[in-house]
Amino acid sequence: MNKNPRLLAVYKELYKAFGPQKWWPAKTRFEVIVGAILTQNTSWSNVEKAINNLRKARLLYPDKIKKLSAARLARLIRPAGYYNIKAKRLKNFVTFLYEKYGGSIDKLASEKSGALRDSLLGVNGIGPETCDSIMLYALKKPVFVVDAYTKRIFSRHGFFKQSCDYHDVQRYFMASLPKKGKLYNEYHALIVRLAKEFCRAKASCILCPLKKL
Repeated sequence: MNKNPRLLAVYKELYKAFGPQKWWPAKTRFEVIVGAILTQNTSWSNVEKAINNLRKARLLYPDKIKKLSAARLARLIRPAGYYNIKAKRLKNFVTFLYEKYGGSIDKLASEKSGALRDSLLGVNGIGPETCDSIMLYALKKPVFVVDAYTKRIFSRHGFFKQSCDYHDVQRYFMASLPKKGKLYNEYHALIVRLAKEFCRAKASCILCPLKKL
């Protein structure tokens, strides 16, 4: 895939149509990380319910999750679905955070992007999309997050095939856009907004903000 200046034009049209998305909605960096893990294979509304349960129990802290039993954690995050699996994944992340960074999100965030990504991908249950969401939204690293919405929208517009590999699509975006975390953050949020409102499985193209492109 070659660089394509149209990617920036798409961003500008989406921003004009929807404005700033203020994503990722969270009060702390750890909350963003918890949300990134919980949002796998479920809707954000369900993730919010699970996070609210943790917040009400005053457990949205690494040290609290570390001490919490997997069984109780699973009960609290039940609204997010696959709760036993996700409880293990949260525990895996917190164990990694303490073993490698002494439980410090600041130390985690100070790691260079390449080494950080390798470390996160080594945590059982954290794949590329979750890893990059943590890096971009929680740790402010300039990496572009790719998801099913990204592939759906841009394959429909002829940028690449929907079957393209995650990392190929990611490299394509990062090679074609200025390397700015805030831009990647806003662009991904706008892609999600477009996919949910217009570029659904059955597309609604007539009123789509990208129609003129």
